[in-house]
Amino acid sequence: MSSDNTPEFLKDALKFGINLGLDRMNALDELLGNPQKDLKVIHLAGTNGKGSTATFISSIMAASGKKVGIYTSPFLERFAERIRIINGRSELVELAKNEALGEIPADDLARLSTKVEEAAKKMDEMGLEHPTEFELVTAICYLWFKEQKVDVAVLETGLGGRLDSTNVIENPLCTVITAMGLDHTDRLGETIDLIAAEKAGIFKPGCPAVVCDPDEMILDQESRDIVREVFVKRAEELNVPLEFSHVGDVTPIYTLDARMRFELDGETYSTSLLGLHQTRNAAAAIACARKIDGVTQEDIAFGIEHAIWKGRAECLSIAPVVIMDGGHNDQGAQSLAAVLKQVLGGALDGVQWRAVMGVMKDKDVSGMINQLKAGGVNLSDVRTVRASNSRSMNPEELSDIVKNVYNNSVMVSSYDDARQAVREAYTDSLMDGMALLVTGSLYLVGEVRGVLKELISDEE
Repeated sequence: MSSDNTPEFLKDALKFGINLGLDRMNALDELLGNPQKDLKVIHLAGTNGKGSTATFISSIMAASGKKVGIYTSPFLERFAERIRIINGRSELVELAKNEALGEIPADDLARLSTKVEEAAKKMDEMGLEHPTEFELVTAICYLWFKEQKVDVAVLETGLGGRLDSTNVIENPLCTVITAMGLDHTDRLGETIDLIAAEKAGIFKPGCPAVVCDPDEMILDQESRDIVREVFVKRAEELNVPLEFSHVGDVTPIYTLDARMRFELDGETYSTSLLGLHQTRNAAAAIACARKIDGVTQEDIAFGIEHAIWKGRAECLSIAPVVIMDGGHNDQGAQSLAAVLKQVLGGALDGVQWRAVMGVMKDKDVSGMINQLKAGGVNLSDVRTVRASNSRSMNPEELSDIVKNVYNNSVMVSSYDDARQAVREAYTDSLMDGMALLVTGSLYLVGEVRGVLKELISDEE
């Protein structure tokens, strides 16, 4: 296995790329005994907020005493983060002290990887197309969750919905669709109606569904109306009980311990997941949880309070302020800008920021940086970096975009070594007290989060 615990055969399978479709997944599952058919599943899709919503839901399920399997992607620091089990409320609480708690053990990962690899070889012998890396990992997830006899499995789609490998699930307890946006248009369609239709592909006949209220998505009104129409029509076709979750005119309160309080339907919640967009994600999770037997309001509040989701507007330190966010599109940048104005009770509104920034070259980089500027993020010192991913934008090119958007009003320097950039930026913030932001890509956040946590720990 590699240093991040990824089995070599899965790394090798990356060469098969992203290839949407269910035929390979159905064939693979058949050879493995269809383990997914023994799982009770909550299934999620969406453009933004899938991971946060999955975290809220799984935390609520664990708070209710259930043994919960969670399947998300991508991972930040360790491959095993993608496949985790939280067994009840006590483990949910313990997770705050031990981030690796419940991750699939290396021995089980290796054993099940071998089993899935053998099935993939049989597919080759049968003349079938080889499964993709995501399909192989999904199969491992199904096998492990079945072995461990989880009470409920919370599964996040990898891409889209209709043709995603997780969509072999036949009778989910509930399907959940989070905020929509124009992303992966090369694979899902270039218009919002096509993308919404792909997400709606996870609806199953008669199974309840929760969708984030389109009127609360970061879309123009015409797009909101289109999205609503797509979901309503599909729900009617499949006799799906559909609920649009919404928060209304909520005003979150940001506390000095880097948490957020908000009210929803007369109940008060507290969470470490920051931003108005997280109230929308929480609302979808709460609506879903209320459809699951055995979940009380106290379980819901406890689960929201103890939910942890790394690298999304995550405050690692208060002195100096260090915030990491893996937002990778316009909507993510817009949400981040709003958080930075309000975190720590609004104490950072208008302050200058030092930033370490690395992005993928296939993203709307100018759009992301324009959203930060429009949102009042006063960047003063930016270190552009190359994340350890072949899709990472050249740091010099990123520097030019930052200068162009901020009209050369920001000091910009480029690094090929992201870890070096973070070390130097944190040291400078220790000296001058300037708030530090690490942003642009989850790949970057995953690469440097451990470095920052070690630096911060050394100062405590």
